[in-house]
Amino acid sequence: MSGKVIDTNSNQPLEYATIVIKNTKTDKVSGGITDFDGNFNIKTPKGTYIISIEYISFKSKNYPAQEITKNLNLGTIKLSEDLSSLDEVVIIAEKTTVDIRLDKKVFNIGKDLSIRGGSASDVLGNVPSVQVDVEGAVSLRGNENVTILIDGRPSALVGLNGADALRQIPAEAIEKVEVITSPSARYDAEGTAGILNIILRKNKLTGFNGSLQLDLGYPARVGTAFNANWRTEKWNLFTNTGFRYNETPGNALSDTDYFLDTAPNARVAEQRNFDRLGRSVFTSFGAEYYLSQNSSIIGNIIYNSGNDDDVNSNEINRYDADGGINEATFRTEDESEDETRIQYTLDYVNNFDGNGKKLSINTQYSTETEDILNNITEVDTQTNLLNDLEQVIEDQDEDRFLLQADYVHPVGESIQYEAGYRGNYRDIYNKFYLAERQVFPDGPLVADTGLNNSFGYKEFVNAAYFQYGQKFNKVSLLAGLRYENTSVEIEQETANSSSKKSYDNLFPTLNIGLEFKDGENMTIGYNRRIRRPRGRSLNPFPSRSSESNIYSGNVDLNPVITDALDLGYLKRWNKFTLSTSIYYNRSNDNWENIQENTGDFTDNGDPVIRRFPINLSLEERVGFEFTLNYKPFKIWNINSDFNLYNVSTEGDYVNTTTNVTQNFDFKNTTFFIRLNQKLTLPGKTDLQINSNFRGASEDAQSSSNGIFTMNIAASKDLWNEKASLSLNVSDVFNGRRRQSTTTVPDVFEQYSEFQWRERQIRVSFVYRFNQKKKNQRGGDREEMGGEEFEG
Repeated sequence: MSGKVIDTNSNQPLEYATIVIKNTKTDKVSGGITDFDGNFNIKTPKGTYIISIEYISFKSKNYPAQEITKNLNLGTIKLSEDLSSLDEVVIIAEKTTVDIRLDKKVFNIGKDLSIRGGSASDVLGNVPSVQVDVEGAVSLRGNENVTILIDGRPSALVGLNGADALRQIPAEAIEKVEVITSPSARYDAEGTAGILNIILRKNKLTGFNGSLQLDLGYPARVGTAFNANWRTEKWNLFTNTGFRYNETPGNALSDTDYFLDTAPNARVAEQRNFDRLGRSVFTSFGAEYYLSQNSSIIGNIIYNSGNDDDVNSNEINRYDADGGINEATFRTEDESEDETRIQYTLDYVNNFDGNGKKLSINTQYSTETEDILNNITEVDTQTNLLNDLEQVIEDQDEDRFLLQADYVHPVGESIQYEAGYRGNYRDIYNKFYLAERQVFPDGPLVADTGLNNSFGYKEFVNAAYFQYGQKFNKVSLLAGLRYENTSVEIEQETANSSSKKSYDNLFPTLNIGLEFKDGENMTIGYNRRIRRPRGRSLNPFPSRSSESNIYSGNVDLNPVITDALDLGYLKRWNKFTLSTSIYYNRSNDNWENIQENTGDFTDNGDPVIRRFPINLSLEERVGFEFTLNYKPFKIWNINSDFNLYNVSTEGDYVNTTTNVTQNFDFKNTTFFIRLNQKLTLPGKTDLQINSNFRGASEDAQSSSNGIFTMNIAASKDLWNEKASLSLNVSDVFNGRRRQSTTTVPDVFEQYSEFQWRERQIRVSFVYRFNQKKKNQRGGDREEMGGEEFEG
């Protein structure tokens, strides 16, 4: 059975419209949903069926019982808005669903209990195939080189520091996340693991509707979130606004044994405590104006501002070879950071005749500024005398401009051509200023001209692509080729030098889909990807977070090219859905972070260890993952994903100072598993338990222990589902802590622990105006065998 569902007034395709098929003899209900272009194609056994086409706030289309013995094409089905419901309630999805497509999986976030009052990091941490580590770094199938887009584009909202930026975006502003592990040619080739595309909420429901959320938490946390949408015949206005005030305590420790005969300290033990106070405002306002039934202009402004005041203390004990204390110090970093991100977008979309032909032109300009002031003091706790006083000022600025045009041209019912262009410009400027007291106790702060540094990075990527798609009965094909030219310019004030680099790359892509029978299909994908060095990876100026362990970039770092294969399989049964994948990645000239002894010592006698990236190894990554959704009972829904992968590298590094060769060959097999359960209890109460375990792992220089975390959330509906009250405990056992051991032969061995965020408790109250929480158009999709995972 096939057909297409469109809006009667605008001729726009209706994505996620529900097709309900009921067998009149067995009463078994099955069906499916429409794709991005409003099309559906459902396999069903011969029999007599009642058919219904449904879409939220639209009048349903019902077909009387009819016998189906061969393929039935219902043609173009036009649905009109249900005017009687426009001034009443709008039904908003409560569940997190997944839509499987040829080149991606789309996770519609819904009102997930465990992320209420949270951030984009919390949302991504609940998405299958995605992991967020203790420091907020995002990885896809265990690979941290993942590109994160906002509304399909590079964005200042991800920013200079992706982990910190994602914590600034409220979860309530996110509508869905696209996981693209085998990107087609239409996507930017950046990101060897693939792409995560975060889509912000832009409701297009007729009338006025929205929600207001209030959050309280411990450690101290206060937040609000307001989402609203107003649509008329010609205009659609939408906004997402949120404010956060939160304290985020954390801790770390390290214990280092040095093997150098020249080192006065045989052992150094450090205990750190992080007291962070963050304030942030996020607001997005957009408007869409409908020029005609098939074309519109969309403008959007996003403003994100943050102000952090952090006090980090570090207690350090240094020991001699006999275990006696050489020195005991207490180091304090009092850091304030102000950051502002503003993004402007203007888009034009023309769907022409509404039959798939489409032109879209997108422009975007964004700017980001970060100003950091860090006052550092160090006191000798044995003499109570001041050892060190420093002031560090760091300014970072980034400007982006993007122009993108995409054109889709279908031919008949089964062939589609697509072509496009993207120009993406980035300009990053980083200025670092250090002053320290050289005469104690009351001498002035004196600038350290040897360490003050300015670093500029400019990048311009021009890209063009063409791709061809066709469907042959049960086989779908999408093949494309993307060309990208990259120009880079680097300026260093300290070295009084500049360098330019330009390179060209071709990126072929191929995705094939095979349909076997109702509820079963397979996908095969190949793509080539790139990882470009940027910012911190290139800046040779050493970090100042630690005197003895420093990081510096490498201006000679070259991009990494990765070839990737992906084989996926999807099978649906009556009570559960299984999605599996086998994948293989091969990267040449892969980056490795080298740790080596510089031969220098700090004033306290600690050896200075430098860490920096180089193009060193051949890396191969092979893995297997599956995602399972199972609903044993109507009140109990389970979904789980499991990922097992092996990483192997080959490469040797020669220290030119010591002429020592270090072998970086290693093989590591690890896994992560996530189990999410949701129970619907009496009294309109929901209980959700999310468990996550990340297995132990190692590389050529370090090994890390496994990490287990559990989040528990409960929600109670109030006032005839107009409001909800929820309680969320994040990291119930306070175990989200990285424990690792790093060894550099003949230099040192270090054991360390790091916990960025300790256990948190949040209470959230949500009030909906002109909304209810349940999904009317997809309410029983689990029983229909549709692809749905509840978060």
